[in-house]
Amino acid sequence: MTRRRPHARLTRLGLAPRLLLNNLLVILAGAGTVVVTVLLVAPMVFQLHLRRAGDPLDAGLLQHIGQALDQAILVSVGAGVVIAVLTASSISWLVARRLAAAVGDAAETSRHLADGHLDARVLDPGMGPELATLAASLNELAGRLQTTETTRRELTAELAHQLRTPIASIEATLEAVREHVLPPDDLTLETLTTQSARLRRLVADLEVVSRAEERQLLLSVEPSAVPALLESALAAHRERFRAAGIHLEATIQPAIPSVLVDPDRINEALGCLLDNALHHTPPGGTVTVTAQPSDTRKSAAAVIAVSDTGDGFPPTEADSIFRRFTKGPGSSGSGLGLTIARAIVEAHQGTLVGHSDGPGQGARFTITLPPANSTRPSTPR
Repeated sequence: MTRRRPHARLTRLGLAPRLLLNNLLVILAGAGTVVVTVLLVAPMVFQLHLRRAGDPLDAGLLQHIGQALDQAILVSVGAGVVIAVLTASSISWLVARRLAAAVGDAAETSRHLADGHLDARVLDPGMGPELATLAASLNELAGRLQTTETTRRELTAELAHQLRTPIASIEATLEAVREHVLPPDDLTLETLTTQSARLRRLVADLEVVSRAEERQLLLSVEPSAVPALLESALAAHRERFRAAGIHLEATIQPAIPSVLVDPDRINEALGCLLDNALHHTPPGGTVTVTAQPSDTRKSAAAVIAVSDTGDGFPPTEADSIFRRFTKGPGSSGSGLGLTIARAIVEAHQGTLVGHSDGPGQGARFTITLPPANSTRPSTPR
């Protein structure tokens, strides 16, 4: 069964005329109902009162009284209906115009956003919670679009800068081989393999960061014991620390609450922190991993800290070190490890902060995760 298409004239009507037309129909229907009811009921009630009076009236006088009553009813009800219709129509028109203006403002803002003017915002029209929610939702959408666009531009510029070095190295090596400056031996192939691996790692890291920051990181959460998570992460890195001559220690306090996390993702975040400590701690240094509850309450959070005796950083850079592509002096990494770690932790509704007393004073990175009986980590929609 197909729906009939509305008349062409009706489709050209704006929201305010439509609302006014609907209100007029309601007003006229109500007025008509009142008139019909009065004309039917009033004479019967009048005749009933006359019969109850007991004294019979002359037929001519009775007819004259009846006509006078009918005229009085028609004039008074007609005048009242006309005044009511005019008053209600005026109020309806004012309300319809305000409502149409609010919807039109939201539509205009949406059009500006679609045209790329991401700073466009809509004001609360002050016409109830529904339109206030619409305005707030539209402004939130505009804010997210603006943030995403800013992030995209920054990422494009940063990515171009980061890709320039390995691509230039690959091109220079290939050009040297083509001109027989370098022989196509194992050393040359190793150079090409290293640079291509760097590109592949950079792309993979960027994908994780982008998904996490856009709340699209896939999480398979389950209740997990913190000691088991730490043991898995430490086991994967012990040999690298031993080969680098760095002591890796762990201190895990009892009664740590279980956490509702994706074990693989949390291990990835812990791996980023351990890699960072490994790269910034000299041989003979120490990296310590600790885990403890935040307090003695049953709803306490789990606190995991990775401390090192390495390079450290100025205290004023405690937040900037988590920005994409931020690297310490002489670092050979991509500058995305700490960014990935924070993005993963925040996707689990946790926090990751860094602290250092200054260059050469070591650094401490602290993860706080809510217990398993708290709010479930957000998943992509």
